[in-house]
Amino acid sequence: MKGLAGRIALVTGASQGIGRACALELAAAGAIVALAARNEGKLAEAVKEIEGAGGQAAAFALDIANEESIKTAAKEVLTRFGKVEILVNNAGITRDGLMLRMKRADWDDVLSTNLTGTFLLTQALLSPMLKNRWGRIIHVSSVVGRTGQAGQVNYAASKAGLIGLTRSMAREVASRGITVNAVAPGYIETPMTAVLNEEQRAAMMAQIPLGRPGTDAEIAQCVAFLASDSASYITGHVLDVNGGMFMG
Repeated sequence: MKGLAGRIALVTGASQGIGRACALELAAAGAIVALAARNEGKLAEAVKEIEGAGGQAAAFALDIANEESIKTAAKEVLTRFGKVEILVNNAGITRDGLMLRMKRADWDDVLSTNLTGTFLLTQALLSPMLKNRWGRIIHVSSVVGRTGQAGQVNYAASKAGLIGLTRSMAREVASRGITVNAVAPGYIETPMTAVLNEEQRAAMMAQIPLGRPGTDAEIAQCVAFLASDSASYITGHVLDVNGGMFMG
């Protein structure tokens, strides 16, 4: 992948799943990667794997649902590296349930983590990008942010919100050489989807024209492309990576 050698990247939710795969992919492409998440043990393992492959990485504790944690982590990353050039906002949670029975706390937790946390972290790291007139911001949305999903009004709203954030922010920062894009995964085999039972899995598979789930590596490769110089003329775009579940 062109254009990543020596770039400073930060990936949230990097302890497992798509976030971890993104960190590994960006490091393999030459980026210096800051990995952020709550699980410091898993972060350390990922850093060790990157360094074992000849890459450079560092771990930072981050609770994306906590504003003070966001401020602290952003400050620590900027102190360590001076800037963040590639920001991958991947951290997210689910709290599924039908809207009629959904608790306010489940709504607030998902929106605070998936949408508000992304806004706050991006805001905290934006100034160096503006000053340096170069940046890549990539939000990990979801196919349900495009289509909706029964039992996931909170999650779908948060992921649709990321798409609106992507397009609005792209217009604000384009003149400074910063692109803002989103990747919208479909059904990907990750720890988050591992909780689905066989009936739910079968129903999901029936909606996929390609007839298989995706992998976290396939999402990571798309993220690395959007972070590269090869995607320098793409901004405000939502890249659907879903095996055909949604074609828009």
